[in-house]
Amino acid sequence: MRFGFSEACLAHDTGDRHPETADRIRAIRQALAKRHGVSYVEADPAAESTVTTVHDPDYVAEVRSFCRGGGGNWDPDTVASADTWNAACTAAGLAEWAARAAADGADGRDTPFALGRPPGHHAVADDAMGFCFVNNAAVAVRSVLDDPDTDVDRAAIFDWDVHHGNGTQDVFYDDGDVFYASTHEEGLYPGTGAVEETGTGDGAGTTLNAPLPAGAGDSEFLLVVEELLRPAIQRYDPDLFVVSAGFDAHRHDPISRMRVSTEGYALLTDRVRSLAADVDAGLAFVLEGGYGLDTLSEGVAMVHETFDGRPPVTPDDDPDDEIRELVASIADRHDLDG
Repeated sequence: MRFGFSEACLAHDTGDRHPETADRIRAIRQALAKRHGVSYVEADPAAESTVTTVHDPDYVAEVRSFCRGGGGNWDPDTVASADTWNAACTAAGLAEWAARAAADGADGRDTPFALGRPPGHHAVADDAMGFCFVNNAAVAVRSVLDDPDTDVDRAAIFDWDVHHGNGTQDVFYDDGDVFYASTHEEGLYPGTGAVEETGTGDGAGTTLNAPLPAGAGDSEFLLVVEELLRPAIQRYDPDLFVVSAGFDAHRHDPISRMRVSTEGYALLTDRVRSLAADVDAGLAFVLEGGYGLDTLSEGVAMVHETFDGRPPVTPDDDPDDEIRELVASIADRHDLDG
């Protein structure tokens, strides 16, 4: 894989004991240093004119001024420093690089993965929240869709972070050009992502949420991919497929109760790779959450190893019956079973 990285993202200072720190990126790079075939790309920050295709201009001006004034607590969870705005725009620029590289045909061992921070999927059009200031994946997808020099008319975003990407859903909820799918822990922050949230207007039917109960693991996440995501993406037929890749559904992550293993991320990677190939869509990854340094770094390294040729090991347990019923009901709601 080719990874996008910039030192500017390390300058976003969240203070002592905040879970979203620069050490997350440092740990990932340390884990990748032990792997074969890792290369890095540095991208320019996203232009403010690009950011405002997704975010309200008044919000952008406000958060930029807030950071330039030294930052502080935007809300109890979302902390800014003087360097945060530049870091946020740089993270969005890295995501934009990844999406453009995918749209231009990068695949296999050149598949792009943007390692930016702060993360983005909670940032709504007019507010920061959940550690997020700029919605990196949304900015990247919108940038590619708006570029007349690309052949991308429709895009899909699959969010496997343990938290629902309310910001990404909010941005594209009435937009038929983007399909958003999320699997996340039910009832966890921010409390959105119900099965009934399926899009509106031109975007009716282009949002798919699979909220899973605490304790779901590899088999249950794969069930969502095979029974929901695969038929939905095959029907939608996007030109670009972006994964909002959080690693906080790991069984040892400190702020979730899910049971995905490190091997589970290899399996998820293998499935989305084959799905993107099935619909001939460019594939890119954009980092979101993950707050155990070991589990985060090994999860990202496992994505890389899967593209580097390591075959994943299929779990030998069956999905929970209750989750089977939930997945079947979601498939019925989206008419995915016929």
